[in-house]
Amino acid sequence: MNKKFLTLSTAAFAAAIALAGCGGGSGSGTATTGTDTSTPATTSATAPTGAATVAAEHNAADTMFAQMMIPHHAQAVKMSDMMLAKKDIPANVTALAEKIKAAQAPEIEMMTGWLKSWNEPTAAPGGHGMSTHGSGSSTHGSGSGSGMGSGMGSGMMSDDDMKKLDAAQGTEAAKLFLTQMTVHHQGAIMMAKTEESTGQNPDAVALAKAIITAQEKEIQEMKDLLATL
Repeated sequence: MNKKFLTLSTAAFAAAIALAGCGGGSGSGTATTGTDTSTPATTSATAPTGAATVAAEHNAADTMFAQMMIPHHAQAVKMSDMMLAKKDIPANVTALAEKIKAAQAPEIEMMTGWLKSWNEPTAAPGGHGMSTHGSGSSTHGSGSGSGMGSGMGSGMMSDDDMKKLDAAQGTEAAKLFLTQMTVHHQGAIMMAKTEESTGQNPDAVALAKAIITAQEKEIQEMKDLLATL
C-alpha cells in the first residue's frame, strides 16, 4: 500500500515539474564562476555549496525540488526531535535520529538560501507545498507511513501518523519511528531522483545525488535496527 501511495505521489511530483516548466518560470541568467566546495557537514559523500556561491542558473525542476524538499526535511527533523525527547529509546535509534537531524536541518537552510538567491518563492505556489506542521498534507492517510502530501508530499506522514509517533513510548516508539522514517526516506529518494534526471543547477543536482546515497544507506540501517527490536 505504501508503494502505491509513493508511486502516485512521484507521478504527481514529476507532472508538477513538467507543468512548471511549461510556464517558463525558471531563472535563466548565466552561471557564476568557481563554485566553493566547502559546506556544512551532511551524511552525503558529496556536499553541495551554500547560497552565497550557488550558481544562478536553474530551471523549474530545481525550484520545485527545493520547494518540496524543504518541508519534507522539516518533517524529518520534527520526527527526530520527537524521538530525542522520549525516554527509554534504544541508543542506536536515538543516534540515528540525531544523525538525521544534523544532516537535514542545515540542508533546509541551504535550499532556502538557493530559492532566495534565485528570486523564487520558498514555498510552491498554489498551495501545493507540504506543511511543516507535522502532517505535511491535508489527506487522511492512516497507519504508519501511509500519510501523503497533497499529491506532492512523497513519503510525508499524516496528522494521525505524527500523533501516533508523539504518543508512542519505548520500543513501540522506536519501531514506529523506524517504519515511518523508512517510508519518508523512500519518498525523498524518489523526489531526488526526479531532480537528478531533470534538474539543471549543479548544486541542486549534487544535493539530490547526496540525498539518494545517504538515505538509501539509512534505509538499510533502519531495516537492520528493526530486526533487532
